[in-house]
Amino acid sequence: MPANIRGVKPAQGDMLPVTLFSMEPMGGPSKASADRSQTASPRAQWRRWLPLGIIVLGIILVFSFGLDELASFSHLKAHHQRLTAFVADHYIQAVAGYLLLYVLFVTLSLPGAIWLTVAAGFLFGAVVGSILAVIAASTGATLLFLAAKTSLGDYLRAHAGPWLTKVERGFADNQWSYLLMMRLFPVIPFFIANLIPAFLGIRLPVFVITTFVGIIPATAIFSTVGAGLGSVLESSTELSLHSLVTPEVKLALAGLALLAAAPIVVKYLRRRRASRDR
Repeated sequence: MPANIRGVKPAQGDMLPVTLFSMEPMGGPSKASADRSQTASPRAQWRRWLPLGIIVLGIILVFSFGLDELASFSHLKAHHQRLTAFVADHYIQAVAGYLLLYVLFVTLSLPGAIWLTVAAGFLFGAVVGSILAVIAASTGATLLFLAAKTSLGDYLRAHAGPWLTKVERGFADNQWSYLLMMRLFPVIPFFIANLIPAFLGIRLPVFVITTFVGIIPATAIFSTVGAGLGSVLESSTELSLHSLVTPEVKLALAGLALLAAAPIVVKYLRRRRASRDR
């Protein structure tokens, strides 16, 4: 007796289970299940693009209310006495507020995060300020990474063609070194270094570790600069991003980036030697 006939009563003595006669028709799922898949598809699409939509909305709100000015030297100079007093009286609240603000700026890829690092050194000291800045920057970078990977990463890999697979494969061979180089090398903007791994299928633990470790040197430098800004903030001296990123700082960070690139060079030389031996 065909098992795909619905509603046929089995003959007496037929030991086939009754549930067998409630199977779906041959040739595919039932109309009800197809309808469910069609209704679930738009919902899945909506959920996929939701993180990116939240980021865009956040950027619009920040610029609408002028919150982007909070991360600037002029704002720090104008309010440094009030900020130091607030830290002294409400230390825990100040730490929480600073972390929240820094995470917001990095997640939304807003300019001026470097001034928040400088402010951390001024308000909390070089060591504590560096720790707070690294934690906040790593958290914000991870949130942006996850949002980009959810909204754009899978879509890009599905529509980009085979070339992206080749890039992913080459990147994966030296992913630790590549990610550390992007963090250490001052030429690559921070938000771009957060987005590229999301598009190349980098695993979350690798991204988090390389981000946390890779931003420590620059963060420590700018936090230390901030710890010594007391006299500058009291004077009429103006600071710019160019004055903070001195040639010495660039040279130090570039040296660390080259150190991170050493495994790539060694692996390349080994491959060339192996090909010659063949």
